[in-house]
Parts: sequence; structure tokens; C-alpha cells
Amino acid sequence: MTSVIRLCSVLLCVTLLSDTSSAQKRPFVFDEMMKVKRVSDPQLSPDGKWVAFTVTTYDVEKNSRNSDIWLVSSEGGEPRQMTRSPKADERPRWAPDSKRFAFVSTRSGTSQIWILAIEAGEAIPVDTQGVEASGVLWSPDSRNLAFVSEVYPDCVSLDCNQKKDKERESNPVKARLLDRLLFRHWNAWKDGKRSHLFVVPLEDGTPKDLTPGDSDVPPFSLGGPDDYAFSPDGKELCFVRNADRNEALSINNDLFVAPLDAKTPAKKLTANLAADASPVYSPDGRFIAYRAQALAGFESDRWRLMIYDRTTGSTRSLTDSFDRHVESFVWTPNSKALFLIAGDEARQPVFKVELSGGSARKILDSHTNDDLQVSPDGKRLIFSHQSLSAPAEVFSAESDGGQLKALTAMNRALLSEVDLSQPESVWFAGDEGVKVQTWIIKPPGFDPAKKYPLLLAIHGGPQGVWGDAMSYRWNGQVVAAQGYVVLMPNPRGSTTFGQKFVDAIRDDWGGRVYEDLMKAVDYALTLGYVDPNQMAAAGGSFGGYMANWIGGHTNRFKCLISHSGVFNLTSMYGVTEELWFPEWEFRGTPWTNRETYEKWSPHNFAKNFKTPLLVIHGELDFRVPIGEGFQLFTYLQRLGVPSKMLYFPDEGHWVLKPANSQLWYKTFLGWLEKYMKGSK
Repeated sequence: MTSVIRLCSVLLCVTLLSDTSSAQKRPFVFDEMMKVKRVSDPQLSPDGKWVAFTVTTYDVEKNSRNSDIWLVSSEGGEPRQMTRSPKADERPRWAPDSKRFAFVSTRSGTSQIWILAIEAGEAIPVDTQGVEASGVLWSPDSRNLAFVSEVYPDCVSLDCNQKKDKERESNPVKARLLDRLLFRHWNAWKDGKRSHLFVVPLEDGTPKDLTPGDSDVPPFSLGGPDDYAFSPDGKELCFVRNADRNEALSINNDLFVAPLDAKTPAKKLTANLAADASPVYSPDGRFIAYRAQALAGFESDRWRLMIYDRTTGSTRSLTDSFDRHVESFVWTPNSKALFLIAGDEARQPVFKVELSGGSARKILDSHTNDDLQVSPDGKRLIFSHQSLSAPAEVFSAESDGGQLKALTAMNRALLSEVDLSQPESVWFAGDEGVKVQTWIIKPPGFDPAKKYPLLLAIHGGPQGVWGDAMSYRWNGQVVAAQGYVVLMPNPRGSTTFGQKFVDAIRDDWGGRVYEDLMKAVDYALTLGYVDPNQMAAAGGSFGGYMANWIGGHTNRFKCLISHSGVFNLTSMYGVTEELWFPEWEFRGTPWTNRETYEKWSPHNFAKNFKTPLLVIHGELDFRVPIGEGFQLFTYLQRLGVPSKMLYFPDEGHWVLKPANSQLWYKTFLGWLEKYMKGSK
């Protein structure tokens, strides 16, 4: 009965944000998607009265983005805009007095820290003495700000960093001399700099490097909780560092603590050979909670919630029996329990676990929740909340999950005018009879008596998931608005369905996952409204790999689209950066396990290519470098397979610039139109 009540509350909140009637509404096409105000990073003030959050907007014509900080009462009401710079203002972090917050802005031309009093007019810059600053954090004793900056590890002064930057900019020679691996990462060259953690006292303003040396603090991350935190008394910082020399083979991140006075060196807290991350002190100061993996070299191993006792030095896990990845967490004010976010069957509920032990209990099971915080009295939760049909907004709920309430509705006007489908979550029998979940998004004005073309959308990773959240890079609603049924399966390798399900793809990239995807299509054909002669498949990253694999193994699709897809596993190994990834997935290197690399490499099946294929790739993609796209396109052209390549000289693994994104969607949808609707 409680679950029914909570479900009704969720539906009520969604209804408040968007009238679900499709009458007189516009299709949710690309231009409508780019009007969405993207709400993120809600931060509850220490006194529990206010929530600061970031709103990002995009301008396709100007090919730009802008972020500003807004404020809303924790009880709800009309939000007010706090910053109005045409540059990016983001990451608000409250002072302990709840009267002001620090934030990061590029309004001065570089990334710097500013402070804004909520009842004052102008923001005040913090003097970081020439170095750029990001990731600001306010100490609990109000005396210091922590921030992250890219610096040269051999420099002992901030002046030295500025001097080296100027020398590099003025030098006409742009050559690089490389002497170690991981010389570039995702979309950026390392260039001799390291990410270091600084502390700047608010009184004298002299930044102090707490993490000198030739390693990054914090290590690179694609998101998630901060990898550093102040102790409750403000006297030390706990941070994450990977001290291994060969970073291309290591994810051995460990926790360290350093006193702010720097009188003693940093102390290592963890000895785990796998990854440790996301430290958070308990409010009473006795414990540090953090996340940890158990398998060295495997970035998608299950994240467990760990507790380090600062008194005894002992460590224990709170979630050994919890077969889900802990994504983030927050302490209760009394230090006796933690709320946590974990993916569960393509959604992201809120759970609670007691420090004294016991299983994690699901508190709030609806759509996708993140950025979780607890009110000072422990009675309310503040978080972001979104779904496949509703962009993120700031929500609150009681600590037992009841009384779900939207605090913001930044997109209410837009959602009342556009036609967004309500996705269906269904299960089907995959390979070996294993239960597999998929999302189905139907076109506006759907008529079950008609036949519709189908797009099979394949997610990346491969340890990823099509979750119940609104994506802007691969938006199923935008595709559905063109008259397609969009099928978004979570086959073997997908997260949120237990670690065994994740692990099943290792050394089996074209095996069970391929069969799961084909059975997803078979299932869709049983629904009666999918045209078996009008089907396409598309994916990015691993999804691009799978589009390439499909091209060599079946002709059931009218066309394929491969974005940043792996084509030749051996050449991919030699040009990618995170070598721990292929060495785990394929159980070694191309010279120690050549058979596996050859077995699962799409290029070895190119002789079977017949299906028209669109290739999309970015020059700055160092994860799956551009050569993979060029090879694929060359093979297709040489074989006489209808093909085109959309090449972005200024994009990496993702297409992020608004005008480029517009071209991506136009080309993507045009390819589908040509080979599906155009061939009827």
C-alpha cells in the first residue's frame, strides 16, 4: 500500500511539471530539446532553508552554453536567479553561516572562485594568485576554501606556473616529447601538468598546494562525488590519489589525509589494490565513508560502501550483500546511518543503510535521483529527479521517501507545449533465457493498429545502461518524434542489474550481448506495431562497436549508424589511452591473447558488410581514436557499401557543441529517413 501511495505521489509530481495531454502539442524535435533548462547540482544550505542550484542553457545560433546559479526555498516557491554573467557560473558551495556561497566562474576570462552573499548584489573574486581554480569547497570552520588547479609538478611557486604557461604559449614549436603512457586522456593532452588540491585561507589569500608531486589529485573522473572532503573540524582534508607510475594500466586510487597546516606529510589510509574513492566524513568526525572496488584493473567492478574508523584505523563494508553499485551517499546528521544512491533495474532509487549493519533498504523508488542531501534535522531529503520524459528538477521528500515534492519547475512552460511520450519498461527473454529489460518509446499520436519503423538504440560502455533519465546526446524522444518506435535494451554487460549481469560481457563482446539485442528486436516484432521491413540499429562507443559487429553478422536492418565505434580491436589497443580497459575485457594484450582480439574484432567480418552505414567520429576522441572511424569508412567504401562519414575536427568522444550537435541530429535522422521512410 505504501508503494502505491508513493507511486501516486510521483505521478502527481510529474503531472505538475507537464500536462500529459498530447492535444495541440509540438513534437519534441531537436530545437525543442535545446530549449530545455538543464538543472543540476542542487546544494542545501547548512541551516536547511535554501537550495542553490545551477541552470545551464544552450544557444545553437551562437554555438554557446551558459550556466547561472539560482536559489529556491527548501519549502518550494518561486526560484530567483543569483548570477547573470554571460559566462559559466556553476558549482555553488555554501559557507557554514548559510548567508553566502562560493562558486566557480569563467566571467573573468579564466576559471576562478567567487563569493556571493545571498542578500548582497555583487560577487567578490577570491585571489588565487594567478592559477585557475575549479571544484571549490568551503571548510566547516569557515576559514578556508579548497580548490583544484592544473599545475606543473616541478614548480615550487605559483609564479613558476605562470611563467611556464607564457613560455609554452609564445613558443612557435608545438611538438611534444613523450616519455610515458597516458600522455593524453579522453579529449586532452597531459602536457606535463598535474591536477593538485589547494587550500586558500580567506584571511590572507595565499594558496597552499596540499598535494605536491607528479600525480593527479583528484584523479580523472567522468563524474560522481568529489574525491576530496574536509574533516568536520576543518583541520584536514581527505583526498584520493593514484600514485602508480604506469597510470595507463592502473585504477589503484587510494585515500590519503593531509593536515591543513602541512606540518606532517599526507598519510595513506587504504591499501586496496583496486579503486577507492569519494571520501565523506561522518558529522561526528569519527568515520570516513567511501566507495571501493575489489578487483584491480576492472573499472566496472561493483562499488561498495566502506567505513574507515579514524579511532581504530579499521575498515569494513556496509554493502557486501547489496548487489548494486553505490553511486553516491550522504550521512544522516546523527552519524548512525547513510542514505545512498544506487542503480537498480535501469532506475536510480534512494536506499538507506544503518552503520550498525543490516541490508540496504529502498526508501524512494522512482525514476532517476541524484545529488542527495539531508536536512539538518534529518527529516527531509533534497535531490535532483528526472526521467526519460522529464528533465531534471530539484525535489524533496521525507526521509522515509514519502511526500515527494517538486521544488522547481524550470521547464514547466516548455513541457506544457511539447509532446513527450511516456516510455514503457518491459522484460523479454534474452540469450539462454535470461531476463533482459528494455525501454520502448513510441512516436507522438501512436496508433497500435499502424506499423512503425523501428530504431534499435545500443548504449555505450559496454558497462553502461539506458537509464530512466533524459539524455541530450542520444535522446530517444527526439528520434521518436520523427515517427519511429525507439527500442533501448539493456543487454548483458549493462549495469544496475547485478554484477553477474555486468561481468557476462567480458571476453564475449559479440556473443550473448549480440544475441540479447537480436532477441530484443524479435520481441518488438511480436508487439504488432513494428514494421519488420523498416528497422535500423545505431549506437555510440561500445554501441558503435556493436553496430559494426551487426554489419558483419546480419542483414536484417535497412541501415546502421556507428558513432565512435571500435572497429579493429588490435589497432584500437595501440592508440587508446586507458589500457586497463582492453586488457581486462579481452584477458590480456594482442600479443598475449591474439585469438580473443581477432575473434571479437568487427574488421575481420567486413567481407559480409552489405547494410548502408553512417560513420560518425571526432578528431579529439582519444578514448576510441579517429583511426577506428577512418578504417571503418575505408573498408565500407572499398567494399562498395553505401556509406558516409560525419567527421568532427573539434569534438571528442561526445559531441558537445550546440551547432555540432544540431548537425549530428540532422545527419543521423537524415540517414534513417533515406533508408527507411524513403524506401517505402
